[in-house]
Amino acid sequence: MIIVPVKEGENIERALKKLKRKFEKTGIMRELRSRQKFTKPSVERREEVLKAIYIEQLKREQEG
Repeated sequence: MIIVPVKEGENIERALKKLKRKFEKTGIMRELRSRQKFTKPSVERREEVLKAIYIEQLKREQEG
């Protein structure tokens, strides 16, 4: 359960923004969407490898 303490006099919009940010960090929606369909393990592994390659390229671009 996500709990957001609201200080006295704090704006409701700010508290709602904190709640949304905490909810996004938990990754619940991402997990629910991924569970809606089955992905083969080989496809998941391929996506992981492609993501790792992409991240390595970004790191190399920043260094050089």
